[in-house]
Amino acid sequence: MVMEVFLDPNRELGVDDPIILTQFNVSKAIRDSILVNFGECGLASSLGSFQVKYVNPITKLCIVRASREEHQKVWAAITLVTSVGNCPVLFNLLDLSGSVKACKKAALKCDELKFEQYKLVRGVRAIDWFNLKQRK
Repeated sequence: MVMEVFLDPNRELGVDDPIILTQFNVSKAIRDSILVNFGECGLASSLGSFQVKYVNPITKLCIVRASREEHQKVWAAITLVTSVGNCPVLFNLLDLSGSVKACKKAALKCDELKFEQYKLVRGVRAIDWFNLKQRK
């Protein structure tokens, strides 16, 4: 599953508590949601195949892996996640595929579209910043 994470726009980010999306943070939030909504048995059955494969903290995209038998349960639990850490969030499913390779291709396409949109908003300075970042 390719998921997009929307952070709460009304949240005032302080200097001392920035939210950074990581594989650990997203995985913990989803595991906690599975536990609350499906119990210990649901969590145990899902953990065998559940894995957050990729998180991009800039574009807020993540790839979540789950088995065919458990993907609906994991998807439902992701839908019911209300916060990552102490920051309110909302997950949006962008693509559901049968392989991680297809998910990576969809995530790359979404990243490119987001970057194109960012370039239109920010202008030429974004291109220079991105090119500098790629060289390092």
